[in-house]
Amino acid sequence: MIMKDQLKTVSLDTMLDKHIGKLGTEKRDAFENELRIDLLGHALRQARKERNLTQQQLGELVGVQKAQISKIENSVKNARLETILKVFDALGAKVNFNVELSNEKFAY
Repeated sequence: MIMKDQLKTVSLDTMLDKHIGKLGTEKRDAFENELRIDLLGHALRQARKERNLTQQQLGELVGVQKAQISKIENSVKNARLETILKVFDALGAKVNFNVELSNEKFAY
């Protein structure tokens, strides 16, 4: 039996550092990027619902099947950027991209 004084509270960052890897490591960067991609699908679903559209209706506006909207909402990784942009456009949403390059030197 676990006693109350045996429990320890730690931050999410501490747990991520321990189980995924510290910030800046390859494994942690991959995890963070995948999390951001999942958030994009969630944002699409939320915007669609706020506009009271079904996946079918949004698909018709974009020119794709309902199944494609479902796939985008659940796994943006496999969607074409062009389709994602069309979906946001159909929802009347403004899209901004932020690209950051590391300070690594590239050989030409």
